[in-house]
Amino acid sequence: MAAPADKTLKNLNGQWTVNKELSESTDPALAIQGIGYLIRTGVSYATISITVNQYEAPPKAPNESTDIFTHVDIDQSASGLSNTQEKRCLDNTYRDHTDWLFGHVKGRSAWVTLDEVEEAYLKNGWEVEGDGKFILSHVESQDAGWTATQVWGFQQVNGERRYCRNIVVAKGDERSEFRLVYDYNG
Repeated sequence: MAAPADKTLKNLNGQWTVNKELSESTDPALAIQGIGYLIRTGVSYATISITVNQYEAPPKAPNESTDIFTHVDIDQSASGLSNTQEKRCLDNTYRDHTDWLFGHVKGRSAWVTLDEVEEAYLKNGWEVEGDGKFILSHVESQDAGWTATQVWGFQQVNGERRYCRNIVVAKGDERSEFRLVYDYNG
């Protein structure tokens, strides 16, 4: 289902599912990230859903500021695979995270304009809404040496407004670019 008009980057709250028909393959990126064939195959067949809780609050550690920042907490489930949790604070501060799929990573998230985004692929296709800012997430693997950079926003896909993520995964000379397109489930 297309994203309702009240769903914006300031209000992603709700349940979303990756639309496999509209999204591009994650397999090349997962291979760069060192994910084995069996898990990649499982991911390709799994229904991947996220539940988003977005709110404003002081930052999480290690940032000690008393300012208010946007937080995006995500519970991700994939049928037949273990769930993961992502807790992002859009204060551009690196934080450590560990999960069963990607291992030990450090990442940061921030509000950005497209002029602040360096990778050309990450800038493609966006609808500029509201204050013209997008969510950027950058993750560096501490175990496997890859990086993953995402820009989140809304795009027109087959004539419908959809929540999307443009993603670039890289390690050395290897690189994968892909887009995830989400259905809104309420």
